[in-house]
Amino acid sequence: MKASITPERLAAFDEASVAELARRLEEDDYPSAFDGLDDWHLMRALAIHKPELARPYVHLVDQEPFDED
Repeated sequence: MKASITPERLAAFDEASVAELARRLEEDDYPSAFDGLDDWHLMRALAIHKPELARPYVHLVDQEPFDED
């Protein structure tokens, strides 16, 4: 079970740890889709709460708009 995304957990991230998270997301080599989704949610939280660290990796969490019609 992955750790919850808490303010304390987000505060512990620095440039190196965000870069490592981005590397994992870029490589997309997870044992399960859920592990990748956990990292995606973590990067998304960092983009919201620590945008200065996540800015170089925002492309990893950007969502393309889509047409449901």
